[in-house]
Order: sequence, then structure tokens, then C-alpha cells
Amino acid sequence: MIYILVASGLSALLYGLFFCNSAPSILRVVLKVAATALLTLWAYMAGAPMLVVAALAFSTLGDGFLGASEEKFLLPGMAAFFIAHAAYIPLFWEHTSETRELFVLTFQVVITIGGALFLRSMMPWIEKAMRLPVAAYTIIILLMVNAALRLEPTLWLAAVGAVAFAASDTILSIELFRLKPDAPIKPVAARAVWFLYYGGQAAIAWAFVHAIA
Repeated sequence: MIYILVASGLSALLYGLFFCNSAPSILRVVLKVAATALLTLWAYMAGAPMLVVAALAFSTLGDGFLGASEEKFLLPGMAAFFIAHAAYIPLFWEHTSETRELFVLTFQVVITIGGALFLRSMMPWIEKAMRLPVAAYTIIILLMVNAALRLEPTLWLAAVGAVAFAASDTILSIELFRLKPDAPIKPVAARAVWFLYYGGQAAIAWAFVHAIA
């Protein structure tokens, strides 16, 4: 099984270094999809909870859409990732810590208010047809992150991964709706999106495979 995980990581590395800023191509899509598809296969074979496998599977579908064209397939890509985020929520609730820490509650409040303010600041830059989907997507991300912050201490890596996953979506929204195509920071933003996203997903899968095994 370790070979599957290594192959996933290599695909992710190649995509992030050489293809995430390239024009759409078959190889670009194959590498992007292979990274998460192999991670999904590894999680399944390693005995991860089925909700983790489902989240990764829908993420793979979303990667296929966005890898082919972020402009043409943005909505179906968002729908796939919406389901992926939603799949993590009941899983995180099932493994909620029995203790309530003040700093965790504070972090949840900050994340929630920050997310709401960020969404409001983005609205003027988003075309009207996309505003409702983006708002719904933001809400599901905030629910997922809030659930992750209450995970049991043994699943701290999954909480970190969930925050990284949410951070990648935040940067992606800025890249899609605020940055001009020729913005100098765009290539850096694209790589940050990819490595935060893949690293976050891998961290969640790894944490649940090893904590529950």
C-alpha cells in the first residue's frame, strides 16, 4: 500500500511543480486526478472510514472538472468539492473531543466571523449568478472547519489538514475572482492552492487511518 501513497505524492509533486500553471492538457488532468485518485485508493485499502474515502472520491471528481477547465466546469467542480466538505462534517462530529477548550472556541469564533467578512468582501467581485453557490460553499467550509477544530486530540493532524483544505479554497477564490490573469502572484497562488489542498487531504486521511487502526 505504501507504493500507492508514494505514487500519489509523486503525482501531486509533479503537478504542483510543473503543471498547475500550464494550459489545460490531457497530461495535466491525468496527473491532477491521479494524485487524489491514488490517495483515495490508499485510504480505502488502509481501512480509512468510508466518509474519508467518499470525500476523497468526490475531491477526485472535482479535480477532474477543474483540471480540464476552471472556467467551463467551475460549478460542477464546486458541487463535487461541496459534497467532499460535507462528507467530513459527520465524521468529525463522530470524533468530537469530550472537553471544550476556551482557545478552541475562540478560534472557532474568529474563523467564523473572518469567513463571513471575507465572503462579504468578495461579493462585489463575483458575478451575480455565482454569488449563491459561493455563499453556500463558504458556509459548508466553515461548518467543516468548526467541526474539525473540535476533534479528539489524537486527530490533531486531521484538524490541521482541514484548516489547510479551507485555506486552499480561500486562496483559490481570490485567484479566480480577484486576480487578473497576468497578475505576477498568480503562479505562486496556484501552487499554494494545490499543495495546501493535497497536503490537507493527505493529512486528514493519514490521521484517520492511523488513529482508528
